Amino acid sequence: MLDLKFIRENPEEVKKTLKDRGMDADVDGLLKLDKERRNLLRKAEDLKHKKNIASSQIGKLISQGEEPKHKMAEMKAIAQKIKDIDKQVGEIDAKTTRIALLIPNIPHDSVPVGSDPEDNIETRRWGERPTFDFQPLSHWDIADALGIIDFRAASKISGRGFALYRGLGAKLERALINFMLDIHTTKHGYTEVFPPFMVKRECMVGTGQLPRLEEDMYRCEADDLFLIPTAEVPITNIHRGEILRAEDLPIYYCGYTACFRREAGSYGKETKGLVRVHQFDKIELVKFVKPETSYEELESLVRDAEEILQQLGLHYRVVNLCTADISFASTKCYDLEVWAPGKERYLEVSSCSNFSDFQARRAGIRYRPEKGGKAEYVHTLNGSGIALARTVVALLETYQEKDGRVTIPEALRPYMGGLDRIDRTR
Repeated sequence: MLDLKFIRENPEEVKKTLKDRGMDADVDGLLKLDKERRNLLRKAEDLKHKKNIASSQIGKLISQGEEPKHKMAEMKAIAQKIKDIDKQVGEIDAKTTRIALLIPNIPHDSVPVGSDPEDNIETRRWGERPTFDFQPLSHWDIADALGIIDFRAASKISGRGFALYRGLGAKLERALINFMLDIHTTKHGYTEVFPPFMVKRECMVGTGQLPRLEEDMYRCEADDLFLIPTAEVPITNIHRGEILRAEDLPIYYCGYTACFRREAGSYGKETKGLVRVHQFDKIELVKFVKPETSYEELESLVRDAEEILQQLGLHYRVVNLCTADISFASTKCYDLEVWAPGKERYLEVSSCSNFSDFQARRAGIRYRPEKGGKAEYVHTLNGSGIALARTVVALLETYQEKDGRVTIPEALRPYMGGLDRIDRTR
């Protein structure tokens, strides 16, 4: 959430942000409500001053043995006016919050202005696209031939958009999870957490998924709990409503979770295979940092995610997302896109974002500076470290062999019981 004072003092910048992002929000209506609220608060302060005077006069009258009845009636009338104003202010606050929650974060100056993903800017690539002396297959054909992913059984169990991993497919998924957690905890300095997969509504509001994206979420109506779309939500909310110590920053967390997305606006897209599914596994990286270091922390976060792809030997590129493509809460975001030979395209497997103090304001996460004084909002960052469904796509398609088997990258072999290839398991 943006600081209301910032919106008040920079309305045109906020409106430009909405235009650059292709979003709408009633900034003028918000400012009108804000002005009305401040006028009411001034009236309330004046009435409180009059009430204090009346109270003092009542005390004097009583001490002089006089009847303060008329003054008490006056004070009671003033108190009722103050109560009425407080009610109006509460109603305005609710309206203001509803509008403010729909205003996105301000993009950083280094974010390219653009109207669609074509305006994103590639910043670098790593590795080379693999070449084959045969026609490479798509991951679903590879997986089906090897018997390691069963889309038909998953559809029977849960419907379209789900996958059931079998045998070495399930072992590969588990190996990737453990491999990534080990790298981030032993080499990159993250503390592992294993959070709940369901969260309260205020957690989703705190990280910016709600209210705008509610139709994309799975909600348990009876309890008003949401299946998490990403571990960013529960991990960021670990410190919701807290004041952290400056000496404890930065705080780095990583965690594995399943993730759940309805993909409500993508009917008919990528319905085959693992590219667009309703449930997928992901390792998430979350940082709580001081404001002055947050953009340096973003660059190191991207490097942490990149190392996973490098150790797996997968060709990828890093893309600086434009204003129309960064998330609602993000001020800057890099995507890591891995090359999938069977599909002959890049697939996003990680989004690494700096949210500045946007999420911290919504979730009430602050820190106390070393020198004391007023608590300040932390900056939060998160990135996938990395998402597994599409990584499995790239891995199967990159390491496929002519005879249908799949080579296991060396970094994963200790996690696969020493196996160097995936062969047919049924």
